[in-house]
Amino acid sequence: MPKIDVIETMIVDVPTIRGHVLSMATMRTQTAVLVRIRFSDGSEGLGEGTTIGGLSYCPESPESIQSVIETYIAPGIVGLDGDDINAVTQLVDRMVQGNRIAKSAIETALWDGLGKRLGVPVSQLFGGAVHKRLPVAWTLASGNSDTDIAEAEEMIERGRHNIFKLKIGKRAVADDVAHVSKIAKALGDRASIRVDVNQAWSLQDARWGLKGLQEAGCVLVEQPIKARYRHAMAELTAKYEIALMADEILNGPEDALVVAANHCADVFAVKVAQSGGLKRGAEVIAIGQAAGLGLYGGTMLETGLGTSAALQLFATVDRLEWGTELFGPLLLTDEILANPIVYKDFNVEVPQGPGIGAELDMDKVNFYSRDRSKTVRAVSGT
Repeated sequence: MPKIDVIETMIVDVPTIRGHVLSMATMRTQTAVLVRIRFSDGSEGLGEGTTIGGLSYCPESPESIQSVIETYIAPGIVGLDGDDINAVTQLVDRMVQGNRIAKSAIETALWDGLGKRLGVPVSQLFGGAVHKRLPVAWTLASGNSDTDIAEAEEMIERGRHNIFKLKIGKRAVADDVAHVSKIAKALGDRASIRVDVNQAWSLQDARWGLKGLQEAGCVLVEQPIKARYRHAMAELTAKYEIALMADEILNGPEDALVVAANHCADVFAVKVAQSGGLKRGAEVIAIGQAAGLGLYGGTMLETGLGTSAALQLFATVDRLEWGTELFGPLLLTDEILANPIVYKDFNVEVPQGPGIGAELDMDKVNFYSRDRSKTVRAVSGT
């Protein structure tokens, strides 16, 4: 059996093509933790752990992800059977509470390694792909209406995106609605307009905001209020025709069950890392399907590595009514994959080949890496 022999982590910082303005932070660099697991038979698997805006988005940061992996997860799993992913991940759950993104990075590398050893894509390990490509949205997040309109027009003209999600929540609700309305009017029926508030509104703000956005032609609002206010999410879901999407409220299958049972959303934004890995992500999808909710392939703005892994899972889903948002690599000024993901005809293509279908360009990785990296090895004789 191929044992987990060596676990390596590295942090990379890649600049973004422009300021990515969210309600809680403005990103000008994306930071990712890359994981490589080497197995005793010579095979290896790759994974990624990425968050948005450091600690401003969630309790995990790139530094904490690396620390949790090297200090707590890696020493506990080196020497274990790399094919027995369920046993390894269940052990990790017992050793480490929370820290879903760190766990996801490790689990992804395990699935990638298994797929490579079997010579099949990871999608095959989850029942098989039913899509070769998926619709992909682009986020307009400059904060300026005219800039966003020009950017959207360019994307439509190039055939790259015709689904746009606007990041709002930093300004007064009336100003945000006016911003969205101007863009929706300029693009007309050539594009689908959604917004992400990233929990910035109060319930009162959200009541006015959803009404105004609905009248402006926006079709979807993502997480307008704080995740802990489930009763308020349920109220908004019941009151408005515009679709309400759960994001920060959705951290794994346990949350998914509560959200579905309490009618807190119309749509699940399924994020592999936020769910705790590919297997947990599949469980979130299953709960959404069973509850009759819409599904959306979400992102933590991963590099091409994490994006490739997510595409393997979402390619197995029959209906993704709201498409995907797996544009992370396009937000970066440079590509760290040897064979970049293909975006064309308003879609993103599912990577082919064994595992997650991605290999790193180590020259690029080394260029963007921080000075420190960490390796945990199996003890001799383990």
